Amino acid sequence: MSFGIDNLPYGVFSRGDEAPRVGVRFEDSVLDLTAALHDEVFATPSLNAFMARGHRAWSETRALIRQKLSTDLAVTATHLVPLDQVTLHLPFEVADYVDFYCSIEHASNLGRMFRPDEEPLKPNWRHLPVGYHGRAGTVVVSGTPVTRPHGQVRMGVFGPTAKLDIEAELGFVVGSPDGASFEERVFGVTLVNDWSARDIQAWEYVPLGPFLGKSFATSISPWVTPLEALPRIPGRVQDPAPLDYLRRAEDWGLDVTLEVELNGEIISRPPYQGMYWTPDQMLAHMTVNGATLRTGDLYASGTISGEQPDQRGSFIELTWNGTEPIKLADGTTRAFLENGDTVTIRATAGALSLGEVSGTIR
Repeated sequence: MSFGIDNLPYGVFSRGDEAPRVGVRFEDSVLDLTAALHDEVFATPSLNAFMARGHRAWSETRALIRQKLSTDLAVTATHLVPLDQVTLHLPFEVADYVDFYCSIEHASNLGRMFRPDEEPLKPNWRHLPVGYHGRAGTVVVSGTPVTRPHGQVRMGVFGPTAKLDIEAELGFVVGSPDGASFEERVFGVTLVNDWSARDIQAWEYVPLGPFLGKSFATSISPWVTPLEALPRIPGRVQDPAPLDYLRRAEDWGLDVTLEVELNGEIISRPPYQGMYWTPDQMLAHMTVNGATLRTGDLYASGTISGEQPDQRGSFIELTWNGTEPIKLADGTTRAFLENGDTVTIRATAGALSLGEVSGTIR
């Protein structure tokens, strides 16, 4: 059921020496869309050309794939390629990348950690979705090794980060910049791990915000789940009421739960359901000043954290800045990531799987 007919996430795959092309995951196989649908838009190494066709094409194509898998499976089966025979690639060409900061629990935890004598949230936090522009060129597909970054870690000291961290996030992929509504602009969602070097970040971020502590790598899942497939729930109550351009016309809370695994052991289950700012509000704020959208734009939710200690989506929260290390079943502990560590983030949306994003530190 997790990758059944109600899911059908898109990705880019190759087999052997064949050129990469677009497919849809169905159970433990990939449906080769070029062969199954006889459409050359899928014979390209990214989803961008298909996404640029717009919402009507997305909806009609999804309906056609569902119909073929439901009624023509004997024919369609000839175009299903087992997952263990394919290589998965970055699913779309990333045009721009924006990272938000939309979890009130995460923002409050970091505020209490770094400003214990002040109000945890900055005055603007409840009035707008805080974000920053990232680096599209270092967005990589799941499975790509992550090299420990070097930088200035404190005054006069240059070297490798000692505080390498994760950020468990949900990403939103813009398909059609000219759509008339949120649903017509945003193609789907993908899992994101926004790797972070906390010591580099802490030294450099005042006064302009994140830079080298974030830009070295951001990993995404090879699968993009269509927005149409996701169960929606009411968004969180917001106080004070946001300005008119941020007032939600529809419910765009998402019933998604993540799972963070370190070296094969689950250490956290962050719930996306409690995010303060919703994806339609992020998109509205990102463009209200006149900024344009492009097919392939990626924007992410920021670290997803819940109210409970085992629902935090970053090591800096799970270990309270390294003072309370994570204890693993093999007796080892972690304050931050060590070389050789592998982090895998998975997610489910109701009965659907959003796949996983994984990376190993080297």
